[in-house]
Amino acid sequence: MAERKKGGGTGEQKRSAADYYKLHTRAVDDLIGADESNSPEVTEEELRQYRSGPKLRLAEWAKALLVKMWFAGSVCFFIFWGLSGYVADRLDLLLVFGAALGVVTDILTNNALRFLAKTEGAADRWMMFPQRGYLTFPLNIVYAFLPLVCVDYLYTLLNLALSALSGGSAGPLGVGPILFGVFYTGFDLLFIFIKRTLRAVVEDAKRSAR
Repeated sequence: MAERKKGGGTGEQKRSAADYYKLHTRAVDDLIGADESNSPEVTEEELRQYRSGPKLRLAEWAKALLVKMWFAGSVCFFIFWGLSGYVADRLDLLLVFGAALGVVTDILTNNALRFLAKTEGAADRWMMFPQRGYLTFPLNIVYAFLPLVCVDYLYTLLNLALSALSGGSAGPLGVGPILFGVFYTGFDLLFIFIKRTLRAVVEDAKRSAR
């Protein structure tokens, strides 16, 4: 009788081990084959429970604005301020400044926006060229000069207005990282809005033609 109990216990242990192995094998197979089509839906409340980070929650548009202003201001600090004492010609300085803005936009700013986006493609509306690829690199460099020139003219107009209001006693408004970041981001978003509006108009025209 003792041998039978012993044998029965061994069989149960083998069955338990086999079931355990099958369960974990199936779990691994389910994990490997998981995709958007067969994965269960998870509510936003459940996702918030597993997200780490500060308790202060910012809206997506606020995060995008802060990211774009911070990187533009950083380029102003390191390039415009850093090279002002070494590059005497203003046009040369603006050329280097604009190229640096385009490089940082393509490599750092846009990737930071993609990283902060909750879903794929959610940050595309904050980029002039949201596509991924080598072509966006020169495009972002060329485009960066457009808002940069607008900011340069804006500083000129502001200084003329300050001089006129103060009777020439007020000093010129200097280019600072914070204010430059605000101005540059403002013009950048304006041109992005114009691009999106024109695209919507063209798409509506195509649908009407069909």
